[in-house]
Amino acid sequence: MPELNIERTHTLGLAGARAVAERWREQAEQEWGMACESVPGESEDRMRFARSGVSGELVVTDTRFDLQLKLGFLLGAYSGKIEEKITSNLDELLGPSPQA
Repeated sequence: MPELNIERTHTLGLAGARAVAERWREQAEQEWGMACESVPGESEDRMRFARSGVSGELVVTDTRFDLQLKLGFLLGAYSGKIEEKITSNLDELLGPSPQA
């Protein structure tokens, strides 16, 4: 099962990162048909999401977004395009990656 790991740093603080994660959740549910479950924590939030052929988790802290995605067999063939789309989406929400 192909896996994608996308890590991004940010300077938003936890409150700002939570707001961005909420916007990401809305997009994931509306545009990609994901079922999302948020688990807020004191120093980090975890958002689990799934739909047919995809599952994963987004961990949000005051300095990082860590997205781990598991793709089913059929979607695995499109992992490069999927990673590109998610990275582009995060660029829109967080600004360009410092490594870019």
